[in-house]
Amino acid sequence: MTDSAKPTLLVVDGHSLAYRAFFALPVDNFTTKDGQHTNGIYGFLSMFVNLVKAEKPTHLAVAFDTSRQSFRTREYAEYKANRSESPAEFKGQIPLLQECLAAMNVTVLTKEDIEADDILATLATQGADQGYDVLVCSGDRDTIQLVTDDVTLLYPSVQGVSQLKRYDPAAVQEKYGLPPQNYPDIAALVGETSDNLPGVPKVGEKTAVKWLTQWGSLDALLENADKISGVVGGNLREHLDDVRRNRALNRLLRDVELPVGPADLAVQPIDAQAVRDIFARLEFRTLLPRVFEASGIVAADEPVEPATPLPTATQLDPAALAAWAASAESELGVTVAVDGGRPARIGLAGATEAVETTWTTDAAAALAPWLASDAPKVFSDAKPQLKALRRDGLAVGGLAFDALLAGWLLRPSLPDKSLADLVDRYLGEKLPEADPTQLVPETEGATPGQLSWFTVRVVEALRAELPESVAEVLTDIELPTLLALADMELAGVAVSHEKLSGFSGELSTRADALAQDAYAAIGREVNLGSPKQLQEVLFDELQLPKTRKTKTGYTTDAAALADLQESVDHPFLALLLAHREATKLRQIIDSLDVAIAADGRVHTTYVQTGSQTGRLSSTDPNLQNIPVRTAESRRIRAAFEVGSGYETLLTADYSQIEMRIMAHLSGDPGLIEAFNSGEDLHRFVGARVFGVEPAEVTPFMRTKVKAMSYGLVYGLSAFGLSKQLRIEQSEAKQLMMEYFARFGAVRDYLRSSVEQAKIDGYTETIFGRRRPFPDLSSPNRVLRENAERAALNAPIQGSAADIMKIALFHIHEQFAAEGLASRILLQIHDELVIEVADGEWDAAERIVRERMGDAATLSVPLDVQIGRGANWDDAAH
Repeated sequence: MTDSAKPTLLVVDGHSLAYRAFFALPVDNFTTKDGQHTNGIYGFLSMFVNLVKAEKPTHLAVAFDTSRQSFRTREYAEYKANRSESPAEFKGQIPLLQECLAAMNVTVLTKEDIEADDILATLATQGADQGYDVLVCSGDRDTIQLVTDDVTLLYPSVQGVSQLKRYDPAAVQEKYGLPPQNYPDIAALVGETSDNLPGVPKVGEKTAVKWLTQWGSLDALLENADKISGVVGGNLREHLDDVRRNRALNRLLRDVELPVGPADLAVQPIDAQAVRDIFARLEFRTLLPRVFEASGIVAADEPVEPATPLPTATQLDPAALAAWAASAESELGVTVAVDGGRPARIGLAGATEAVETTWTTDAAAALAPWLASDAPKVFSDAKPQLKALRRDGLAVGGLAFDALLAGWLLRPSLPDKSLADLVDRYLGEKLPEADPTQLVPETEGATPGQLSWFTVRVVEALRAELPESVAEVLTDIELPTLLALADMELAGVAVSHEKLSGFSGELSTRADALAQDAYAAIGREVNLGSPKQLQEVLFDELQLPKTRKTKTGYTTDAAALADLQESVDHPFLALLLAHREATKLRQIIDSLDVAIAADGRVHTTYVQTGSQTGRLSSTDPNLQNIPVRTAESRRIRAAFEVGSGYETLLTADYSQIEMRIMAHLSGDPGLIEAFNSGEDLHRFVGARVFGVEPAEVTPFMRTKVKAMSYGLVYGLSAFGLSKQLRIEQSEAKQLMMEYFARFGAVRDYLRSSVEQAKIDGYTETIFGRRRPFPDLSSPNRVLRENAERAALNAPIQGSAADIMKIALFHIHEQFAAEGLASRILLQIHDELVIEVADGEWDAAERIVRERMGDAATLSVPLDVQIGRGANWDDAAH
């Protein structure tokens, strides 16, 4: 076999190179939003991808140590004992790195009691014996002994893991003056500081090489130790046992029993979706295409031919299209191409056939009966399409499935954003898409009919994966909510431009004055929006206490500066925070003002897939970020007014809904009694915790138990509670103990819910909505603890979101059923804003109270608070 025809086996020391990568890359530059450090993972994978691309191995494996303990530590307890504990920022990165490699279909090898180098030595020896060219990549110098004509060592340079020095026998001979098999003899004499193996005092590399050259081998040298003269000779004789021990320990095992051999390590194509998933969790964006391009790891991310040939969409006239739809015996996929908010084309498809037509008045008239019928229809991202149809006066009935919503329900932490994502994930195919950056695209995108065909196939795949309870959430909660949201977005809410612009002008004047005062406080002008300049002023010039360190210096975010203000009274800091608040409010107001449409109303877009808990978010503009319960926020809310032709606004929300769900789920008798008695919850709880009568509960006592009650739902610790209440941590801990002593079922529920989630891998709301938590079983402490805190509140917060959605669409449906003109305009947090038509207040209030009150059957009542007014602020309750 010629060398060019020989297969190439690459074996890599994973822990060694990841550790070097950790120190080569700044840790603060590689941290996820959850606080997980990733610099070791990123550095290793960058090197690994470049290495595989350059060397093009045919066979590949990565070995890791299992712990610091091995057979060597049993033989010599001080082996590697001098090594300090791994930095906290490095801990947990190895399991995540192994997840990445598993997604890339790279074999990962570990073995109890055995070091990674022994695994490399075994595979290298087997590979050379079986006719492979072997590459060993390690940062451990003991692997030099493996170098032969068939085994090359790739060793990281002092610059880090990005540059690798190639050691063949000639390179080892040139560097050390001896062949590779004699390097361990040099190390035995000199010692290995990194392994805590002391050598012969005053014997360095040159002396060791001279002796070994003179005597031919280490054994011969030791037999003739009495012939070595001078101080170093005496030192050698005194440390013969150390040399023998060192040589025994640095000899790598070449016969480790492994579950695989070189032939089993053939390079496999990566699992592209699994790589996307783990890289998304680690927030590796630029690394993904490099992994996909790496030769020998993954075949090019080429479009996969559909399992069924892509049909050409038949162009039909409107009447023929309507007849085709009416004759269908099964559900059809529907895609409405929207242009400027109006339908442009419509495509329908079954399992094997696709049809479409251009949208015209004739098409609207012909298709209206079928679209409004109960004939089952499946969409992907239905809401904008339904809105476009409604603008043309067409209603849609029979909405049976929305692929985008279903994909989100299955994977709420990593929702797919488009049909193309779903096609890739669930069909393993690539949706034909035109390049939006090209004026004349080289490839045509899928037509509406073809998109509908893909939708039908994706829906089939999603249905096969949806657990029954989650399918019911889609059908019974999310789809009816989608229909209500479409009407709400079309209706919009009347907003006063005059009020907003007037307030914006005031804030602009205030911000300018605050800026001038801030400049005067430090004697010069700075950019108050520049973190870098603020860091210089606050921490260098004013010498204020340092905040949390980030990759760009000490943080100047609002929370950190607010905490700093608690301990430091400096006029510049106070003026900066006031300026920041005025600027933030003005930005919110201006975003609202610019969003007022020609009809004088703001039409936000509700995002059903915007959270993992099921809560709605809003965008363009974001109405969820309007501050609550401040004088300034009330001025913003006062600009939201009742529209022309309507009588008043009605606001409604649930009182203490999350605590009521907590009482229901925990079954705690004390909490249930508190809600059923009708007393103030926090006063009732305060009386139990502090052992006083309800009338004797002071405002501060009430504040403590309120913070405690809500904090428990979010996994609040004694430290967090002490910080929130500005009390000693010991007092906060005592408060928690007293709380749980009286409401023990709450503690038991919270503990059991997390334990159950660890078993199931997910949490579940009252209605069956699931939230997966794979990190509950993660060996990574940061990921695991974050998942535990999130798992505490997921059933409670998710159930609250479900209840609000059920109330929302039930009210929407009953308004229509009773022929009311009143309509829901907004759903913000736990509050509904309703525009009540003339003479409909009594009916609207009745429906709201009934439908919100019976949205769920709990062991405690759902208390609904309702307000009335000409604007959102006046209607507050």
